[in-house]
Amino acid sequence: MPSEAWIQVRALGELLADTRRSLMVLETFHPPTPYLPPEDLRLELLHPATGRSFCEWKGLARYYDVVVGERRLERAVWSYPQPTAAFAAIAGWFAVYPALMDGCWLDGEVVIPQPGGFYGGWITSQVEGPFKGDPAHPELI
Repeated sequence: MPSEAWIQVRALGELLADTRRSLMVLETFHPPTPYLPPEDLRLELLHPATGRSFCEWKGLARYYDVVVGERRLERAVWSYPQPTAAFAAIAGWFAVYPALMDGCWLDGEVVIPQPGGFYGGWITSQVEGPFKGDPAHPELI
């Protein structure tokens, strides 16, 4: 879903993203995950990481480390270079794990990371759970 919400992401003391263009991906029992256009990210801070993952809905994900000087956030960003046809719009766009960032903001509101290390959803006052990854709701597998 296209969004013009103002998104900012800071990582390792640097502004990694600043955009009013995103695609919000909505999945069952997840808060929205914004995918950001490459033109609005500091791509020079992204370095390909080892490993990939597969989503039955979106396809094969590729991961990136955020690197600033000698500091590195491992596998903090991901993208789907060639997603499935249903998710073609996010091809080459990037998502971040908010829990690994210095901070993420959506229209000026501080984002709360989705619980669980595997998930990248953004929780704000505009969404209501429960969400996958919440230890209080183990039934949401």
